Amino acid sequence: MRPRPPLRGRGIVSGTGVIVVGLTATLLALIFPIFSYADRSGTGVDVLNDQTAVTSYGPLSGLDRDFVTKVRLAGLWELPAGQQAEQKGTTQAVRTAGEHLVEGHTALDQQVRDVAGKLGLQLPNQPTDQQKQWLQTLSAAQGTDYDRDFVNIARLAHGKVFSLVAEVRATTRNTLVRSLADDANTTVLDHIRALEATGYVDWDALARDMASASTPPLTPSPAPPGPTADPVPAAPLTPTYTLPPAESSPPPQ
Repeated sequence: MRPRPPLRGRGIVSGTGVIVVGLTATLLALIFPIFSYADRSGTGVDVLNDQTAVTSYGPLSGLDRDFVTKVRLAGLWELPAGQQAEQKGTTQAVRTAGEHLVEGHTALDQQVRDVAGKLGLQLPNQPTDQQKQWLQTLSAAQGTDYDRDFVNIARLAHGKVFSLVAEVRATTRNTLVRSLADDANTTVLDHIRALEATGYVDWDALARDMASASTPPLTPSPAPPGPTADPVPAAPLTPTYTLPPAESSPPPQ
């Protein structure tokens, strides 16, 4: 009885099967990360959408609300600091820088109160604890020590907020916030230039402070638009520069 010849077809089929299995596994490996990422929560887009409120002026994000609040807070301490610099500055350049702070934040505060009123956001009427400490430091300083403290405290604060203004201007979808960011950018840059023109900026210390610290987030986070209670009247520090109270609700349409 003759032996059967080898079945060459079986080897071909077996090799083809290995290739098909390998290609299938590769395809699944490529597809799986896509589906697993699509099902993930907590991405940047998810966070943005969770914190965004709908307004007639466009979406209002958590970053937008944080920015509006910080514009108001900047005025609450920079206005009295600027007014004080007009009186205590020992050089004309320092006094001029103080004038810039007063003029800039007088206009900016009026705008931010209008924006907050239209968006239904409540604004603070008191500086933060850190801002109060800055004002106390400036009130205690005299002569050229005052000039240096005023310039470097204000320059550091403006440098930190400058990056926030740029981020908001680049990302906001709200027309009122975008316009406020435009004006805030112009105001902050003007103040930075006026402060630097005094010649008192300690560039090395400024670089260290900017590298080692960042502006902390507000705690708690600003609330979404909605009905708000009338804010407590401001209790300005000495030297006084009284700001109008913040709007607590949108004006009637």
